Amino acid sequence: MSISAALPTFVITLREGVEAALVVGIVLACLKKAQQSQLNSWVYAGVGAGIGASALVGLLFSWIIPVISNANPEYTPVIKPLMEGVFSAIAIVMLSWMLIWMTQQAKHLKADIEGTLTDTLQHNQAAGWGVFSLIFIAVLREGFETVIFIAANFQQGLFPALGAVFGLVGAVLIGVMLFKWGVKFNIRRFFQVMGVLLLLIVAGLVVSALKHFDAAVAALASINPASESLCFYHEQFVRNPSCILGPRVWDTSQILPDNRFPGIILKALFGYRQNLFLVQAVAYIAFLLTVGSIYFRSLGWGQTSATVQKPASSQQD
Repeated sequence: MSISAALPTFVITLREGVEAALVVGIVLACLKKAQQSQLNSWVYAGVGAGIGASALVGLLFSWIIPVISNANPEYTPVIKPLMEGVFSAIAIVMLSWMLIWMTQQAKHLKADIEGTLTDTLQHNQAAGWGVFSLIFIAVLREGFETVIFIAANFQQGLFPALGAVFGLVGAVLIGVMLFKWGVKFNIRRFFQVMGVLLLLIVAGLVVSALKHFDAAVAALASINPASESLCFYHEQFVRNPSCILGPRVWDTSQILPDNRFPGIILKALFGYRQNLFLVQAVAYIAFLLTVGSIYFRSLGWGQTSATVQKPASSQQD
């Protein structure tokens, strides 16, 4: 598997890691301002515990698949793509929600953290555990999303995990540059660019999830003849390999194969497939139109007209 398999996980981990780094940096700055730097060790402990807990979740997911497959070996060809599809669906929901939620909360992030930390420091006996909990939850939340994405792509071996490691290192470096070295960095523009990339990556995950479910249904239909009715496109299966995805929209394997450069990069980052079927194409466009429109509205795009009209109405009053 090419190293391009690491690119989506790198982008996701870098973006989510920078979010966690912002929380860590704000907490450290607040502790320094409040002359409570002795609690810094609780911050670092929370970071370590959050990363460790995320890794444990990843190990748990990697353990579930073999256990289920070994319990039902005759259905292994069904279980593997089915679990990949389920993990992909979970990752789609979580990443989409976090993309929109974080964008909406970004304006109030610093104030919310400072308010929570102030309340924590007022209870001196529990201040350490309060700081630890705040950091632990922030890191675990971002790490869990990356782990789910890796679990959805576990058939690609260690490359997604390698991308996560490099993304984590990049997030740490950005955090150090921002809060330790005082480097000026347009963090708002960074999140906008990474948000668009993440939106396209998740849209590609929609295409992959449908392909996994299609493979699971096709495998089930071949194993159990009684399940052939689930494969509603079964008559065309021999010459058009789609069980539940409908007719093929295009076949660009001779022009731009998705297993060679640059197609493999487009596949990793933007969901490109050399073979795309009707249901996949419709779902891809529907995802971009719905989640994409919500995301761009959360950025404030398209609100210019409302902003311009408001002073005019006030003048008429």
